[in-house]
Amino acid sequence: MVETLLLIGIVASIFVGFNIGGSSTGIAWGPPVGAGIITKTAAAGLMTFFVFLGGWTVGRNVMDTLSEGIITIELSLSAGVAVLFFIGFGILIANIFGVPVPTSMTTVGAIAGLGLATGTLNYTTIAEIITWWVVTPVIGFWIGGIIGRYIYPAINQRVQIKKSDGPLLTVERNGGLPRVTFGPNTTWSELGSIVVVLIIGCYMSFSAGASNVPNAAAPLVGEAGLEANIAIVIATVAISLGGFTIARRTMDSVGGELSDIPLLAALFVMVTASTITTFLSWLGIPISLVMATVMTIVGIGWGRATRPITFRKAVRRDVGDTEITTGAITAGDEDGRTAAPIGEMEPEQVLNAGDLFNPRAIIKYVSMWIIGPSVSTLLAYGFFTLVPGVV
Repeated sequence: MVETLLLIGIVASIFVGFNIGGSSTGIAWGPPVGAGIITKTAAAGLMTFFVFLGGWTVGRNVMDTLSEGIITIELSLSAGVAVLFFIGFGILIANIFGVPVPTSMTTVGAIAGLGLATGTLNYTTIAEIITWWVVTPVIGFWIGGIIGRYIYPAINQRVQIKKSDGPLLTVERNGGLPRVTFGPNTTWSELGSIVVVLIIGCYMSFSAGASNVPNAAAPLVGEAGLEANIAIVIATVAISLGGFTIARRTMDSVGGELSDIPLLAALFVMVTASTITTFLSWLGIPISLVMATVMTIVGIGWGRATRPITFRKAVRRDVGDTEITTGAITAGDEDGRTAAPIGEMEPEQVLNAGDLFNPRAIIKYVSMWIIGPSVSTLLAYGFFTLVPGVV
C-alpha cells in the first residue's frame, strides 16, 4: 500500500515538474531562441543542467521551508501526495485562464491549508513569506522603473544584440588538430554579446531551479518517504521533460511575458527577476520567478513611458497634457533615432510592448496571484478537515 501511494506521489511530482518545465524554460530561453542565438534543444539541455544545479544548492533552503517550516509537523506520505494534487490543480486553473499562477505560492497555500486544518500552522513563518510576496512585486516594479527611465534607453542606443547570418563559429579540419574560427560574418562584438546572453539564460535557469524544484520535490521529502537528493533528481527530470517537449511551444510565445519586448530589454528583465528570486530562495523564501519577471517588465515599461515628465509627476500621475503610451519599452531606433532626454517628448510615439503595462492586464495577473493560492489553501483546508486521517 505504501509503495503504491509513493508511486502515485512520484507521478504527481512528475506532473507538477513537467508543467513547471514547460513554462519556466520558455521564460528563461524564449528571448535567445527567438533571436536565433540558440536552438530549442540546446536551450532545454542548458535549462536541465542549471535547474538541477539551482535545486541541488540554493533550492534546499526553500525545500526545508516547504517541508518543515510552514507547519510544525513533517508531511506524511499521504498528505504530501494530496498537496501535490492541489498544486497540480492550481496549475490547471492557470492554464485555463492563460495566466501563469506562481507555483511557489500555490504550493505554500496547499501546505498552509493543511496546517490550518490540523492546527499545526507556523504563523511566524507564513507571515514572513506573505510579507515577501507583497514586497517582491514592488521591488521588481521599482527596479524595472529605474532601469526603464534612466538606464535602458541610454544602453539601447549604444548596444545592439543581433545574430549575423551564417554560423557563429566554424571548425576547420585542414590537417592536424581541428581549429575553431569565426563564422563568415561573426565579429568580436557579436560573439561577446551572445556569450552574455547565454550566461544570463543559464543564470535564469539556475534561479528557476532554486525556486521551482522544491515545489515538485518537497511534498515527498522526509517522513513522506523520499530522500532529498532523490526527490531533487526526480523533479529535475520532470522539469527537463517539460523543457524538451511542451516548452518548445512556450519558447515561441515566451509564456506570454517576454514575447513583445526587444532582446536587450528582456535581458534586463531576466537579470533583475533572477537576482530577486535567487536571493529570496537563498533566504528560504518560496517565491515565484514569474512574479518578479512580470512586475519587472511592468516597471521597465512604466519607466520608459514616463520619461517625457518628471519623476514626481509620474509617481503622482500628474501627466497634464503629456501623452503617455502605456506598455512602452523602446523608441523606434531602426532608423538611428535616439530616445529624447528626460522631460522632452519623444520624436515619435514610442513602440508598444504588448499589454503587460495595461492596467486591466495587471489587475488580471494580480487577481490570479491572489486567487490561485487562496483556492489551494481553501481546498487543502477543506480536504484535511474532512479527511483528518490522511495527515
